[in-house]
Amino acid sequence: MFEGLLQPFHLLVILLVALVIFGPGKLPDLGKSLGEAIRGFKKALNEDEQNQIKSPEASKKEDKK
Repeated sequence: MFEGLLQPFHLLVILLVALVIFGPGKLPDLGKSLGEAIRGFKKALNEDEQNQIKSPEASKKEDKK
């Protein structure tokens, strides 16, 4: 169904459409904010995983009290 969805030609067409819609001046800002959003999402996922890992240990210590 999605075979070859991200072929180079498709990516080029997407980039061209984005360039036409947003213009060359806004494209770097758009890329920067997209990168920051992805970084924030990954950071939140990592923090959530660390909290889940620490959570069972904390509950075991509370059970022993």
